[in-house]
This record gives sequence, C-alpha cells and structure tokens, in this order.
Amino acid sequence: MIDHSLLRPELTTDDVLRGCEVAARRATASVCVRPSDVPLAVTALRGTGVLIGTVAGFPHGSTTTAVKVAETRALVEAGADEIDMVLHIGRLRAGETDYVHDDIAAVVAAANGCVVKVILENAYLTDDEKVTGCRLAERAGAHFVKTSTGFAPGGATLADITLMRATVSPSIEVKAAGGVRTLDTLLALHAAGATRFGATTTEAILDDFAARERREGQPLGA
Repeated sequence: MIDHSLLRPELTTDDVLRGCEVAARRATASVCVRPSDVPLAVTALRGTGVLIGTVAGFPHGSTTTAVKVAETRALVEAGADEIDMVLHIGRLRAGETDYVHDDIAAVVAAANGCVVKVILENAYLTDDEKVTGCRLAERAGAHFVKTSTGFAPGGATLADITLMRATVSPSIEVKAAGGVRTLDTLLALHAAGATRFGATTTEAILDDFAARERREGQPLGA
C-alpha cells in the first residue's frame, strides 16, 4: 500500500537510486519520483514489479492545462505507470468547477489508461471544497483522490480521509500523503478508508509492522 516518496528537491541521483533499491527490496506498491527521474527509476526497477509513479502540475497545481497534458504524455511515454496530479487549488477555492473538472479530465485523457491520482491539497481547503474537489475528480475519470503533496502546511488527517472516503464511490480509492511517518498513523488512516500511502519513512514503518507481527504471532490485517 506504500508509494515510496522520492520527491524532495534536494535529492541527488544517488539518493533516488538508493530510494529505488529500498522500494524494490521492500516490495512497495510504487516509487513516486520527480518527473526528471522517471527514466532513471524505470531502469532501476525493471523486473521488480514496483510501479513507477510521478507527478504533474506539482506542487501547486497552477500550471496551465496544456502544460499538465504535455507533462503527462511525456511521462507516460518515458515509462510512468501512475500520475499524481495537483488540481488547480485556487480555481477550486474560487468555485470555478468547470475549469477544475476539465483540467483533471484532460490529464486523465493524456494518461491514456494509466492511473491518475488527484491531489486536492486539503490544507488550503474547507470541507465543502474538499467534497467538491473529490466529486469533480471522480466525474473527470480519476482513479484516486489524494490528500496532500507533502509540501503544504498540513498533510493527511483522519478527518479528511473519513470525509473523502464518504464522498467518492467505492470504485475510487483514497491516498493519504503528508505526515504518514509511523505505522500507527498508517493503520489508523487505512481503517478510515485510505488504500495507498505516500511515505518517506517506508523502512521504519515496515520494520515496525514486521516486529509487531512477530510479537503477536499473527498478521495484523493491514
């Protein structure tokens, strides 16, 4: 359920390669890398079963739709399996729902069947705006709604995951990102309905998970 996050701007090529090695060794769902690192990750993870995720319109969502579309097409051609796009936060807050819908729908079309996760950046939104953003993402054909980029003042919360899960249909998944640093946080958000997690502390979370299973003598059910 973990998308091992390698998005910090200061990461070197060696840092990204080490992160890909962690993802392969720990069999994460995916890595989520910066756009320029997609070819590197594709080579490093070939044959491992780890998906290649990346971002579009990151981290503010304010690039034009045409730029998001071109970015998405180029990233899919480079080997990305999943696209985490940031919706236009300001347009959502302004109530410009047609713009937000069409922006997402254009990225979904450009992804050509690849999974698209729509980042709402909940730290900047009211609950009503979160609901609207989730509904627009689903109507536009997205596969996931996601809490955060990890670069805003706040990240995933239990209240937000509960709200998002209640807002979208069962066919849409919910991804928690931003502040998912411990196993307890991950399990609580999973119980509330999140099925994917953006994390940088992947090894610590999985080590804790394995240690608890050993102590309890049975799977934790996550």
